[in-house]
Amino acid sequence: MQGERHVRIIGIDPGLRRTGWGVIETDGVRLVYVSSGVITSTAGEALAYRLRELFEGLSGIIASSQAGEAAVEETFVNDNPRATLKLGQARGIALLAPAMRGLSIAEYAPNLIKKAVVGTGHAEKRQIQAMIGFLLPKARFESADEADALAIAICHASHRGAAALARRVAREGV
Repeated sequence: MQGERHVRIIGIDPGLRRTGWGVIETDGVRLVYVSSGVITSTAGEALAYRLRELFEGLSGIIASSQAGEAAVEETFVNDNPRATLKLGQARGIALLAPAMRGLSIAEYAPNLIKKAVVGTGHAEKRQIQAMIGFLLPKARFESADEADALAIAICHASHRGAAALARRVAREGV
């Protein structure tokens, strides 16, 4: 894509077992699929080493994709406190990896992501995947984690102006 406003966005769907990632490019109007995948951590390894696997994987993808901005799904709280804590730690890695590369990072609630992609905050996984196929016809994803990450990137593409303004207001107190 050409133009002053084009940007590559990496969407990250954090998880300790599987962290989905998806990279798109936008010029403010069009969306283009770049790549997507899943980073897995080794089950049975100590937590610190699993988090390191996620960090190293995400760092490599961010560098090779030349992403300029990142978007991460906010954590939802489930019934199992241990699972929620582990998800939070994986989410910390999903925030740290792009921060270490100097990317601006936005966070979005799951319902906002669904609403941005499908039009309703209570969409089902298959509806999200169908809309991603429509919005990014060249996208090839093999898992819900990849699809979710692409949805996060799409959400950011449609909200990035408002997110940038909110960051500026918070930083400058305007």
